[in-house]
Amino acid sequence: MSDQNAPSNDEIFMRRAIELAARAEADGEVPVGAVIVHEGRVIGEGWNRSITQHDATAHAEIMALRQAGQVLQNYRLLEATLYVTLEPCPMCAGAMVHSRIGKVVYGAQDPKTGAAGSIMNLLSYEQANHHVLIQSGVLEVECREQLQAFFRRRRAEKKAEKLARRAAEQATDQQDSDKQNRS
Repeated sequence: MSDQNAPSNDEIFMRRAIELAARAEADGEVPVGAVIVHEGRVIGEGWNRSITQHDATAHAEIMALRQAGQVLQNYRLLEATLYVTLEPCPMCAGAMVHSRIGKVVYGAQDPKTGAAGSIMNLLSYEQANHHVLIQSGVLEVECREQLQAFFRRRRAEKKAEKLARRAAEQATDQQDSDKQNRS
């Protein structure tokens, strides 16, 4: 008898991707994490590192694809599943097609750059030589909330910096005015 409340493998691997996204956030990166599973075992993990590595291609999915290729000693990742907290962008979707990944499971949709159905669907593009199965919405709420909390905090930090800058400018202006009045 199985426990119907037990998390599915999809949820287990997506939770790991969420942990990796938290690692990205701790590094000051947009919190996206990715895990690649082949025959039931994790063969690749990644989290966003574009800022820390000064590399526009260092998205979570790309980092995981690189590691998985090394583990299998093959860039073709047939029958592997990639779990990612945010819908892949066009660059990552293209890399997935090229790697022949079997399936992509993602959490939150990306309404600005999503290339797995939101804006476009490069993973199932008719003329492409490989099509990737797509499953969306796994732990969607948790994935979306992680991203939204990050951007809320980031906006608040930028607003606080702007206010602090204004206050410093006003203090400088006041000092200059006081000096002129004393002259």
